[in-house]
Amino acid sequence: MNCQDLIAIDMHTHAEVSCRQEPDSYWEPYEQAASIYFKVDKRPSITETIAYYRERKIGLVMFTVDSEFQIGNRRIPNEEIADAARENADIMIGFASIDPHKGIMGAREARDLIAQGVVKGFKFHPTCQGFFPNDRMAYKLYEVIAEHQLPAIFHTGHSGIGTGMRGGGGLRLKYSQPIHLDDVAVDFPDMKIILAHPSWPWTDEALSIALHKPNVYIDLSGWLPKYFPPQIIHYANGPLKTKMLFGSDFPLITPDRWIEQFKAAGFKPEVHDLILKQNAMRVLGLK
Repeated sequence: MNCQDLIAIDMHTHAEVSCRQEPDSYWEPYEQAASIYFKVDKRPSITETIAYYRERKIGLVMFTVDSEFQIGNRRIPNEEIADAARENADIMIGFASIDPHKGIMGAREARDLIAQGVVKGFKFHPTCQGFFPNDRMAYKLYEVIAEHQLPAIFHTGHSGIGTGMRGGGGLRLKYSQPIHLDDVAVDFPDMKIILAHPSWPWTDEALSIALHKPNVYIDLSGWLPKYFPPQIIHYANGPLKTKMLFGSDFPLITPDRWIEQFKAAGFKPEVHDLILKQNAMRVLGLK
């Protein structure tokens, strides 16, 4: 990634429309509900997303979510994300997503992807994947990630996925309470753990864990900054200024809207570049 030419690095962008396979009907009700919740319509393809970020000179970390066990939708292959990252290495970093229910086979896939030299981290969504992050079931997968000292992003807090659906679409918010990641941070101190979103309604838990554990960070995606709980801004301006990361949740929130509101949300000018780019560079091992 050519960081010197970038104005920011977005740590949280979704690959939602494959360029290689047709959309899966199992996912359509969840996508429709999320579109209502976030007030969005069109979902760009992976290629369109990369072009969008290139035009704005914003680097992006892109991933899909493997929720084949809990929801049953066919995932976008990690290989498609890896190939896109390889072909657009100046602007994009690819993270993989592997459902922890895949056990040893999932750990094998992670090892194979890392060996190819393109995948630089992993994404987990406990609510959509139906597991507690500190469930030992997932530890074989974490062991591979930690061995290579790669970062892992975990969805935390409320989820727009399933919101408004009957029974929440069968998804349980309890899996995404950030306190479960405190165990993971202790057991895998060499794995950088990124708590995605302001973690509402457990915001204070996330802040406490990031303050207590050197390997825990927070990405500020999924919410527009004008809606951030005040303690987020307070800690970002002080003891967690090197632990906060810019993330949008594209295409549900665009980086343009996020950055515009970020500049008016009360963050001190001296932390702007840290949050928008420098902290991400450190987490991702970029120069």
